[in-house]
Amino acid sequence: MNSPLDSTILFQLGPVPIAQSVVTTWVIMAALVLGAGLLTRRLALLPTKPQAALELFVATLDTQIVETTGASPSPYRAFIGTLFLFILVANWSSLVPGVEPPTAQLETDAALAILVFLSVIWFGVRGGGVGGYLRSFASPNPVMIPLNMLSSVTRVFSMFVRLFGNVMSGVFVIGIVASLAGLLVPIPLMALDLLTGLVQAYIFAVLAMVFITAAVATGTAGATTADPATSPNEKDI
Repeated sequence: MNSPLDSTILFQLGPVPIAQSVVTTWVIMAALVLGAGLLTRRLALLPTKPQAALELFVATLDTQIVETTGASPSPYRAFIGTLFLFILVANWSSLVPGVEPPTAQLETDAALAILVFLSVIWFGVRGGGVGGYLRSFASPNPVMIPLNMLSSVTRVFSMFVRLFGNVMSGVFVIGIVASLAGLLVPIPLMALDLLTGLVQAYIFAVLAMVFITAAVATGTAGATTADPATSPNEKDI
């Protein structure tokens, strides 16, 4: 059995080696884009079963965002929903014979974590401006600036380590049991792997949502406090 840190190279694109995880990622992205296009091209007031399933997913996503963070779901729905669906499909791709899930590779999980890290900055700056976002690192006082900056990196790092460890361990366990006990015995483990993949996608998306809305709320509060136009003393005068 190969090391989880090794990538299976399928072919060369000029001087660039293309790993199996990259090809699987491309296939998953293409399938999600194609599926989204097919489901949304003919929306109707009287929904079909696929449209009803899509609307149920969007409504559940919105409810989860509101219940988790209290924020309006509209600015974050597309990013969080896409993130959840990609990780879910990537995790479940391990059930296809001969396919290793991209999320069992450090490179994919690191890329997802970097995407979340950049999205926190993007939404934070968009919500409170550059100054408000930078001032959020000084909350509750300037002494916390180094710790807050370190925390913004380490919490994202922990996300991709958790995702990689859980998905990779599931693939390894199923592979070991299948090699020792045959093809039918691992079926209960594969069902458990489905549940684990769903839970990991949910946790990753929820943590991303919490980090993003926290940055927006703190940055907005910092910008409001520093804005002379909204200062209580100014209004009294």
